[in-house]
Amino acid sequence: MRLVVVGGVAGGMSAAARARRVSEDSEIIVLERGPEVSFANCGLPYFVGDEITDAEALLVQTPEKLRESLGLDVRINSDVVACDPVSRTLTVVDPEGAHELGYDELIVSPGASALRPPIPGLDSTRVLTLRTVSDAVALKARAQAGARAVVLGAGFIGLEAAEALRMRGLETSVVELAPHVLPPLEPEMARLVREELVRLGIDVLDGRSATEVEHGPDHDTVVLSDGTRLDADVIVLSVGVRPDVSVWEAAGVGSVAGAIEVDELGRTSVPHIWAVGDATRSVDGVTGTRRPIALAGPANRAGRIVADAVMGRVGHTVPTALGTAIVRVGELTAALTGANRRALAESGIEYHTVHLHPLNHAGYFPGASQIHLVLHFGTDGKVLGAQAVGRDGVDKRIDVFAVAIRAGLKVADLVDLDLAYSPPYGSAKDPVNMAGMMATNVLDGTLRLWHAPDLDVVTDGALLLDVRSREEVADGHLPGALNIPHVELRDRMEEVRRAAAGRPVRVMCASGVRSYLAHRQLAQAGFDSANLSGGMLTLRAALGPGLDDLLETGSPSLHTTPIEPSQRVTVGD
Repeated sequence: MRLVVVGGVAGGMSAAARARRVSEDSEIIVLERGPEVSFANCGLPYFVGDEITDAEALLVQTPEKLRESLGLDVRINSDVVACDPVSRTLTVVDPEGAHELGYDELIVSPGASALRPPIPGLDSTRVLTLRTVSDAVALKARAQAGARAVVLGAGFIGLEAAEALRMRGLETSVVELAPHVLPPLEPEMARLVREELVRLGIDVLDGRSATEVEHGPDHDTVVLSDGTRLDADVIVLSVGVRPDVSVWEAAGVGSVAGAIEVDELGRTSVPHIWAVGDATRSVDGVTGTRRPIALAGPANRAGRIVADAVMGRVGHTVPTALGTAIVRVGELTAALTGANRRALAESGIEYHTVHLHPLNHAGYFPGASQIHLVLHFGTDGKVLGAQAVGRDGVDKRIDVFAVAIRAGLKVADLVDLDLAYSPPYGSAKDPVNMAGMMATNVLDGTLRLWHAPDLDVVTDGALLLDVRSREEVADGHLPGALNIPHVELRDRMEEVRRAAAGRPVRVMCASGVRSYLAHRQLAQAGFDSANLSGGMLTLRAALGPGLDDLLETGSPSLHTTPIEPSQRVTVGD
């Protein structure tokens, strides 16, 4: 059998290598339009930033090595421009011209190309992308200290590129059309990333887009939708990708919304043509929707499974995708898995959300730092999605949540996970366990939450009870809040009752822990009580500078002086 694989890198090379391992008798030809058939595209920004110093280190395999080790016929600089599925032939253009190549089975992994929106001036030689090794080499050559760089797009690659350029001493601005950087992140998590970008000296312009690139003799000028003008010596275009499927659509391969439709084994609508990678539509493992997932991990795994199916070894199907991803930004790491709020809402899935800010390891061990964590879970308790931002320990927690979603675990199962513990690495109650406990409390009614977007409703119709210390409150508190430190609440319950005057009580503290203790006291005393999810940390991340405009300093307007002992009541009264 002759198997032809079109496209290398993650999906295509994984398929070709697996096919050889299970079939020594097959002729396997790999066609790659570019000069590199297998390279670490995820490492490109780190080469630009000089953390990886040798471009050769990015080359995972070469045609010569693949021929020696696997007996693969790898042909680089070979562009497939047409396919005839009836005669099972491809038209290939290589340095020697055009020729026909037949196949028995065909796996296509065409990948995706950088999206180029219709912005006047994008044809400037100062506009670069970051998709290949040659792109990285060109960008690094342009990245001279003191130059000015504008990165269009604040997704994962855009932020990695922006950090790399800033590390090389360039004045760097990043522009994002969405309301916040890293659009898949929840807004309150993205705010933390934004603040780190600003700390690095990167100018963040979110909620706006580029409308024109004006060419100039010494530099270009990027004009934004709000009229802002940014001079640039280097412009990195990273606004997304588009599946590269035109050849295959012309051959009759079915596609939806510009991506190839495949079944659970990678088969397309055309017999003997299979597809993997960024150009295919994957099934979302949480919502069930179908969409492209431009990530190396899913492409690698799919390539292996499709190769097995081509060779008649059917037994495992292409897994649904969770979109698990991670990125370093300065001293922070941001990671996510599963669905976010928008995906859940669009799919009509009812869910709960909890926020928590645990330490990455035991607090008494030096170097402990907070992990800011968001967990989404269904009304049935099923884990649906998680996001985390922090300086250390983010990766392993998100990986645990990814496994939990894949395994169909519920939040109660998170409580019981037996995770590695030693003071330098974690706590006896790991952040994953703690998230499970909090979520279980929500489901069984032990914990009732209110969230940052509810602030206007809360201030209009409820008593806001701030249970932080007086010193914390004096540094900044919401107008109209009653301050009773949580350690005094049992003795001052009647004061709360009088201030509430029949209204609900909405409790808050710095992170949600002390206010949870207060909430339990209030609920058992008969109050309509709810706790602010994530406390002031999450409220600040959600509202950003807008919170500073609301806060008052000094003593709250409502009195905080305890009432006379004779007037106090306890929870049981």
